[in-house]
Amino acid sequence: MPAELSWAVYVLYLASATVFLVLENRSPQSTFAWLFLMVLAPGIGPVVYFLFGRGANAFSHRKALRRQLGRTGLARELDQVRAAQEEARHELSDSDVEIYRRLPQLLWTSTEAPLTMGNQLDILQNASEKYPRLLADLRAATRLIHLEYYEWADDALTREVLDILRARVAAGVTVRALYDPVGSFSMLTRGYVQALRAAGVEVHPYSPIWRLHTISYRNHRKLVVIDSEIGYTGGLNLTAKHLTGPEGFSGWRDTHARVTGDAVAMLQWTFALQWFNTTGELLSDSALYPRGRRPGTVPIQVVNSGPDSRFSVIRQQYIAMISMARDHVYLQSPFCVLDDSVLQVLCATAMSGIRVWVMIAPRGGEGPLAYRAGMTYARDLARAGVRVLLYEGAYFHCKTIAVDSLVCSIGSANMDIRSFTINYETNLVIYDRDTTRHLESAFLADIRQCRPFHADAYMRLPAYKRLGDSVMRLFSPLL
Repeated sequence: MPAELSWAVYVLYLASATVFLVLENRSPQSTFAWLFLMVLAPGIGPVVYFLFGRGANAFSHRKALRRQLGRTGLARELDQVRAAQEEARHELSDSDVEIYRRLPQLLWTSTEAPLTMGNQLDILQNASEKYPRLLADLRAATRLIHLEYYEWADDALTREVLDILRARVAAGVTVRALYDPVGSFSMLTRGYVQALRAAGVEVHPYSPIWRLHTISYRNHRKLVVIDSEIGYTGGLNLTAKHLTGPEGFSGWRDTHARVTGDAVAMLQWTFALQWFNTTGELLSDSALYPRGRRPGTVPIQVVNSGPDSRFSVIRQQYIAMISMARDHVYLQSPFCVLDDSVLQVLCATAMSGIRVWVMIAPRGGEGPLAYRAGMTYARDLARAGVRVLLYEGAYFHCKTIAVDSLVCSIGSANMDIRSFTINYETNLVIYDRDTTRHLESAFLADIRQCRPFHADAYMRLPAYKRLGDSVMRLFSPLL
C-alpha cells in the first residue's frame, strides 16, 4: 500500500475511533486511556476494546426480566417492598445523625436498595473464621443452598464442600451454584464441575470465556444463601488459598459477614438476578424471599452494582460515606486505583480536618500492574493529608469502610475503577454503632502489621521506577 494511502487510512481510523469514543460520553480519564491505546496499537486497540471496553447495557437483561416479573407474583412482592421503604427510612433517621438520614435515601434512589431493619450480623475475620461457620451451615441446610463465587478452586477445602453438597442433594436440598470462569480459570477443574453436576448441583459459569463480547464484565461477588435464612458475603472466595496465603505471603487477611434476618431476602434476590442473567430462569417462588421483621436490631442495605447499572452506585456509596464523615474514615482495600471523583473526595475530606486513614496492599500474588498504579494514587492521597498504610506479611484483601463509629460497609468491591464500573459487586451497608466499632477495632489492630507510606520517600525512588508506575496509571481505567 502506498505511504500516502496508508497515512490516509490511519488518519481516518483515528478520526473514527475518536468520534466513537467521544460519543460514548465516558469519563475523560477513561476516554483518553482508550484513545491512547488506539493510537499506540491501531491493530490491537479495537480488538481489546471489543473484548474489554464496551458498555454492558447492550447486553442487559432488564427488559426480559420485566416481562418475566409481570407473569409472576414477584412483581407484587417487590411493590410491597418499595411501599415499606419510607417507613423504614423514617425509623432509622429518627435521630440527629445526618448520615442515617441521607445515605439510605441515596442508595434507595440510585438503585432501589431496600433498607432492612431486623437483622443480626457477625463479622468473620479471615478464612479461619468464615469457613468453619460456612461448612457447618451448609451441613445443616434443609431446603436450599445458593452459592456465587468469583474464585472457586478444586482443592482440599472445596472437595469437602463437594462432599457436603452431594449429601445435601441426596437429602432433598436444592443446590444452585454460579462461578466466574475468568476468576476461577486456573483453579477450577472440569472434573470438579462435572462432579458437582453428577451430584445433582445445578452449576453454571457466569459469562463463559467463549462469549468474548462480555469477557471483561466479571461476576466478582462472593455470596451464599442457605434456606433463605442465612447469608454470607464479603471478600473471601472459595479456595484453600485463603487459609494459607499465596506464594510469598505469610497468610491471607480478609473480612466477611454472616447475616440472618430480612437482609437475607435481598441477598437471595441478588443471586436470583445473576441466575436469571446466566440461565434465563427466574426463581419466582415467593417463599425464597421471606419478609417481615425478624429478631435482630441491625439495619442493613444490600447494595448491588454492575456494568449494566444505571448509576455506579457503589462508587456513590463510597463518595457519600467519605463526604458525610465528621470525625474519621477508615478504609481498607487491596487496590487503590481511583477515578477522579473518589480521589478528590478523599483528598478534600482529609484537607478539611477529618481523619482519613486508607489501608492497602503494596503488592499481590497475581501480577504487579494494579499495585504499581496504586502507588501513584497513594502519593496523591498522602500529599493531601490522608494517612496511607501498607499492609505487610499476609496478603491484604479486605474491602471495608467505617465512618465515625456510626456506619460501615463490608463487601466484595475493591476501591478501584473496575469494581466501581464494570464488575458485578455486592456490599452490605450497616447502620449500627456496635458493628461499626467492632470493625474499627479490627482496623486499628491491623495497623500493627502496616508500614506508613510517605510521599517524599516515594519521590526519592529512581525515576525509572516511578515512570513505570505512572505508565500503569495511564491504563488504570482498563486494569
